[in-house]
Amino acid sequence: MSTILITGANGQLGYEIRLQSVNKTSHKFIFTDIEDLDITDAIAVSRFVTDKSIDFIVNCAAYTAVDKAEDDLELCHRINAFAVKNLAQAARQIGAKMIHISTDYVYSGTNYKPYLEEDLTGPRSVYGKTKLEGEKLLFETCEDSLVLRTSWLYSPYGNNFVKTMMRLGAERNELSVVADQIGSPTYAADLAGVILSIIDSRKFVPGIYNYSNEGICSWYDFAKTIHRMSGIDTCNVVPIAGADYKAKAERPFYSVMNKKKIKNIYGVEIPWWEDSLLKCIRILMK
Repeated sequence: MSTILITGANGQLGYEIRLQSVNKTSHKFIFTDIEDLDITDAIAVSRFVTDKSIDFIVNCAAYTAVDKAEDDLELCHRINAFAVKNLAQAARQIGAKMIHISTDYVYSGTNYKPYLEEDLTGPRSVYGKTKLEGEKLLFETCEDSLVLRTSWLYSPYGNNFVKTMMRLGAERNELSVVADQIGSPTYAADLAGVILSIIDSRKFVPGIYNYSNEGICSWYDFAKTIHRMSGIDTCNVVPIAGADYKAKAERPFYSVMNKKKIKNIYGVEIPWWEDSLLKCIRILMK
């Protein structure tokens, strides 16, 4: 039986892993968030991981407030970079394996074809830069590590684009949504399933992997589909340019990722983004 530590367990992805873990009786799961374990405290992390005899660390914890991060550099850096090193050091000390969740924001967003894992990075925001530094510190500290870069994460839980569009669509007659930023939505339940399947596979191949749902869309397309699937027809969604969306942090204009590597190594079958979105919306509308 493997003992698996999930950090950031109250977030979207951590909560989805918690839901799916009930079917994984061959593993022991330990779910923590800030009130249980401060991952920015290296001594506390080392003691916790050692005392609990952890076999796998799945780090779902992150500072994800992209615009706020531009002014909150120190805290963002502590959580997205230094805390990752703390976890990696603890994993190395006891021979544990580590799976770390990263982001499409580590890429420059200027590509014209889906990003491969080995493509040059070039983050444009504090959030993206700190996430990339976290990746580098992870591999420098613990070679037995795996990074999953994902994008546009949503679920029925927490704060995300899907829930915001459903709420605002019901409240307003008109919404402006960016139409020239292209990416791939990711249903947190699908990503949680992939993480658990990697652990179950007993074939741990360290490195960086891209994962999102299949297909591409703009934020505008995403919003229109959310409204269509949830039966919202009284709100006019207006397409706007990213330059007209007044945000402090720069967003990638193209962050579609190539998922060939994770498919080939782990045999992952990735659902189409609209199919997964419909599953999420049906849960939200119950």
